Amino acid sequence: MIESEPNQLTFNPSLDRRSLLQKGTAAGLGLFAGGLLAGCGGSGTSSVGSSSGDKSILNAAATAEALATVMYYNLINTPNGIYQQLAGNTPDQAYLVAGFEQELNHYEFLTANGGTSAASTFYFPKNMFIDPQTTVNTLVLLEDAFIAAYLIGIRDFSSSALKVIAGQIMGVEAEHRALARVIAHDLNLSQTTGLNNTAESVSPPSASANNLAYERTFSSALPNISAVVTALTPFIKPGAAGFATTTFTFASASGNPSANQSPVTLNDTSPS
Repeated sequence: MIESEPNQLTFNPSLDRRSLLQKGTAAGLGLFAGGLLAGCGGSGTSSVGSSSGDKSILNAAATAEALATVMYYNLINTPNGIYQQLAGNTPDQAYLVAGFEQELNHYEFLTANGGTSAASTFYFPKNMFIDPQTTVNTLVLLEDAFIAAYLIGIRDFSSSALKVIAGQIMGVEAEHRALARVIAHDLNLSQTTGLNNTAESVSPPSASANNLAYERTFSSALPNISAVVTALTPFIKPGAAGFATTTFTFASASGNPSANQSPVTLNDTSPS
């Protein structure tokens, strides 16, 4: 069923309802509910329509894009991971490569225009990149959060130019969310669980990958950009329950995304 109204968030994401919740993953991701991007320069309240508010949003967005770049790089390069599990499905593999290229492009644009990432090392839930359900749920969850962050940017940036750029990037993040649900179906999963903590079917004909009529704001849990920064805490600081101790660095994710597939051609690589 298509979701026709923006959801309010009661956040306790289930990465793998069959096992990870039982192991305390929800407790770790419960930190995510506190906000998604405040550690990037926010104080807990947004500075709307000002240069300082713009800087907070740019920092938050740069952090999100750095995290996304690292995530997509490792989706592609983890041995026996999701990319290899999609062997023979070249469209899905290309989606992941394009996602990497797009997130890195966003990061480079944002940092060239005043944004600073709050982290260069990131952490992910246990079994991320290997277990299909954990991986796809985390991917959808983070894309949900990134979409909400850019919707805040559209609302709170002080200039129309910045608002338009936020909308341009948000549109691509929304594509990523839908494509993650395509990949879920192709990995023989029946549903995904994102930031709204509700399992949503990916099985046609009653469900589709593009299952939203409106992108969700999650306004109760993510009312401002500061709220969106604190929620990234489990991903940027070690020790969150249910998260692995393995470190994933941004520096290692800046090269060719896959030795097994040529780069994807992006037809537009700069905002206009």
